[in-house]
Amino acid sequence: MLEKIIDASIRNRLLVVIMTAFAIVVGILAMANIPLDAIPDLSDVQVIILTEYPGQAPQIVEDQVTYQLTTQMLSVPYAKVVRGYSFFGLSFVYVIFEDGTDMYWARSRVLEYLNYASKRLPAGVTPQLGPDATGVGWAFEYVVESDRHNLAELRSIQDWLLRYELSSVPGVAEVASIGGFVKQYQVEVDPNKMVAYNIPLSVVKRAIQRNNNEVGGRLLELAETEFMVRASGYIQNIEDLKKISVSVDKNGTPVLLREIAHVSLGPELRRGLAERDGLGETVGGIVVMRYGENVLDVIDAVKKKLEEIKSALPEGVEILPVYDRTNLIRRSIDTLTSTLQEEIIVVVLVCVLFLLHLRSAFVAVIALPVSILIAFILMYRMNVNANIMSLGGIAIAI
Repeated sequence: MLEKIIDASIRNRLLVVIMTAFAIVVGILAMANIPLDAIPDLSDVQVIILTEYPGQAPQIVEDQVTYQLTTQMLSVPYAKVVRGYSFFGLSFVYVIFEDGTDMYWARSRVLEYLNYASKRLPAGVTPQLGPDATGVGWAFEYVVESDRHNLAELRSIQDWLLRYELSSVPGVAEVASIGGFVKQYQVEVDPNKMVAYNIPLSVVKRAIQRNNNEVGGRLLELAETEFMVRASGYIQNIEDLKKISVSVDKNGTPVLLREIAHVSLGPELRRGLAERDGLGETVGGIVVMRYGENVLDVIDAVKKKLEEIKSALPEGVEILPVYDRTNLIRRSIDTLTSTLQEEIIVVVLVCVLFLLHLRSAFVAVIALPVSILIAFILMYRMNVNANIMSLGGIAIAI
């Protein structure tokens, strides 16, 4: 068989040259467009369902949320494992699919079955799908620091500016915030005063909800001009919250919220913190890459976006990268390039020394790069990204 191939190649030299040139061009295009990463993605195809059930114990979360979701997800097509985890106020359900299942097909099937399961959950509990990422999607991390702002202010900058800006970068599935304090309005009611005024807690809650709202009317036409009518009632500060009328006393006098409760601005309950280099607490963000994206392109786009955002940051606030996978990726590419050059030189010298024929050495010099380009074509068609393992395998094969 090998003799026939060699014989046919000798008789059709022009065809061999054309096919080789075609393989070189296609291989270069595949090498330029193949996704790059530092480590191979060997994680399963999985879809994560996150459900918040605030204030409930793990056992209640398990019985009322996690059990209902896991039993429903067992019938999802091609799902081989369903795992449920219950925490204080949180439920996680992992649906792991068979190898080869398309990620977005799996997400759509889980979402379809989730519509049926939602009817069996407690009122006000809404499950949501996790980001369309994998276990190696953690691609970039940064911290937000300043000597003029406290942790609560830095967390607000991260949550309301940086997170939304970076989420718009192509290829980013999620930007998770870590560290700092999440600011919130806190109303600490006095039970003795509530008893004195005969006001239950449900009335206080309803009064706050109704007074933090905007309502719209219709149109008012004056002098051939239409004016939209609306009532603005959003809470702007603590004083607005204190002035909310909760009820009326026996004399018909309004009872304000400040008369039965202490209103303040404080941090939300947190269950963790972030620290950098032992220098104290900090605020940061984790950029999670979308499934199947090129890590190098995504991180470069994130860095470019961070440079654009810097002009909009308050004075004294700076963004410092603390985890960047591009350095490892570029070192892997440089290692392969230098290894390829060294080994081609070694092969040429061995051929010349043993065969004492310079033209025979050109066979290896041409065949090695072409074979590598053909390998990149196959990797691109099979959706295998270029990482340490695949590039190392090519280097060993040379």
